[in-house]
Amino acid sequence: MKTLFSTRIAGVAAAVALGFAANAQAQVTGAGASFPNPLYSKWASDYAKATNVKINYQSVGSGAGMKQIEAKTVDFGASDEPLKDADLKAKGLVQFPTVVGGVVPVINVKGIAPGAMVLDGPTIADIYMGKVTKWNDPAIKALNPSLNLPDAAIAPVRRADGSGTTFNFTNYLSKVSPEWKSKVGEGKAVNWPVGTGGKGNEGVAAFVARLPNSIGYVEYAYVKQNKLNYARMKNASGNTVSPDEKSFKAATAAANWKQSFFQILTNQNGKDAWPITAATYIMMHTKQDKPENAAAALKFFDWAYTTGDKSASDLDYVAMPADVKAVIRQSWSNIKDASGKTVSYK
Repeated sequence: MKTLFSTRIAGVAAAVALGFAANAQAQVTGAGASFPNPLYSKWASDYAKATNVKINYQSVGSGAGMKQIEAKTVDFGASDEPLKDADLKAKGLVQFPTVVGGVVPVINVKGIAPGAMVLDGPTIADIYMGKVTKWNDPAIKALNPSLNLPDAAIAPVRRADGSGTTFNFTNYLSKVSPEWKSKVGEGKAVNWPVGTGGKGNEGVAAFVARLPNSIGYVEYAYVKQNKLNYARMKNASGNTVSPDEKSFKAATAAANWKQSFFQILTNQNGKDAWPITAATYIMMHTKQDKPENAAAALKFFDWAYTTGDKSASDLDYVAMPADVKAVIRQSWSNIKDASGKTVSYK
């Protein structure tokens, strides 16, 4: 009896130990951009169902994500602002793109149907500089001669946190408005002349949804998920385009991913290109203190590249082409353990 009892206790102890080991192996942590969070949440949920491995991703903004990966408090960081190759080398990081999406102006103006309003970059810049303050301003009227625009004050909403979405938004405004470039500039955080701040794409979406006569900017998945009103835009070619997978894909046509992952996709010249298109990136250390966590993270992204394209498309992100995915997987050979051996995710 004692032997049987001891055997059972040993079996339970072994099972518990295996459980702890599995849980330790299964915990992969990441933090950063809210831009891809709807997709990363979907991927993580599907991955957990398929593999029983949990991916814990915190949507805290690109700025906070970069701080966390540089401090090595997470296994991967996420940012919509790519680093130049020299900066990556200096920080001991690698980066790779996961998907492409679009930053979209969202509005809350009574009586205006979704997509009915058209805006262009210079007008948006003037709104966020406090120069265009009413919805029936002549600049907006000129773009929308058939709309019944209200004599109402515009309430701009912008990000309160360090944000890759803000980087791409302000990078675009700097390209189309010399005054914006000289007075405000571009970056994950800028000194906004006007506006109410919301944390994350989530916060901006929530503000615009409840604040009459407001305007904000969010990744397109948040437009769909929150059923927000949005504006179409005039692009660099002078064409009016809608935010969708087609226009985001058109903006990537000139990207040379095989030369470098550092690609800025705003204000592209394609006739169908969405003007504020952006790739979103994963950042990892080249030298891994926890190679088993790095391997688990890479295994997740390998799975996402293999099986996650439909989820990306359903949320109107653009999946990376197969040849680019091959280059990305090759780049993972630069991620090594303390002995210099490449971390294996297979």
